[in-house]
Amino acid sequence: MTLEKERREEAILLSLRKCDFLSREQLQKMHELGQTRNAQRVLGNMSEYLSYFTEERKKVYYLNAAGRERVQAEKVRKKTVQVNHFLMRNDLFIAKGKPSTWKNEVKISIPNSSLSLVADAVYTSNKLHHFVEVDYKQAMSQNTEKIKRYKELYTFNPQFVLVWVTTTPYRKKRLEALCEGLKCQVYLWDDIK
Repeated sequence: MTLEKERREEAILLSLRKCDFLSREQLQKMHELGQTRNAQRVLGNMSEYLSYFTEERKKVYYLNAAGRERVQAEKVRKKTVQVNHFLMRNDLFIAKGKPSTWKNEVKISIPNSSLSLVADAVYTSNKLHHFVEVDYKQAMSQNTEKIKRYKELYTFNPQFVLVWVTTTPYRKKRLEALCEGLKCQVYLWDDIK
C-alpha cells in the first residue's frame, strides 16, 4: 500500500469516527474521491474496516470493529432508523467547511442553574459558539421546548448562534418564527446537500 493511499484511508476512517455515519456522496465531497465509480472502488477496498447499509438507495458507511480499532474509536455504531438525523448534521458540517472545533452531541449547562440541554453539534466561528439542531420529522412541540431552553440560555449568555437544519420550507418558517429574538440560521437540508 502506498503512503498516499494509507493517508487517504486513515483520513476516511477518522471522518467516520467524527461523524458516525457518512454516505458515499458525503465521503466523495470530504475526501475528493472523484466520480462515483472511483469512490465505490476506494470504499470497496476498505471493506476490512467499513460496514454499510442502504438508506433510500444510498450507501451509508460506518466503522466496523477493525475500523474502530485502527482509529481508536470508542462508539459502536450499527444500522439505525435515525440515520437521516446523522446525515443532515454531517451535510451541515461539510457545508460549513468542516470546522475544526466541531463536536457532536454536546451537553450545555449553566452552573447554579437547572438549565441543561444537549445540542446535536457545537462549533465556533468568528469567536461565536454555534449550537446545531437537526429537525428530521421531529414533533414541532419538541423543537418549541428546545428553543425555550435556548432562549433561557440566551439570558445568561447571548454570545451564540442557533443553527437549524430542517426538511421543508414550512418547517423552516415555523422554526424561524419560534427563534425570534435569538441569533438564528435555518437551513433546508436540500439546500446544503
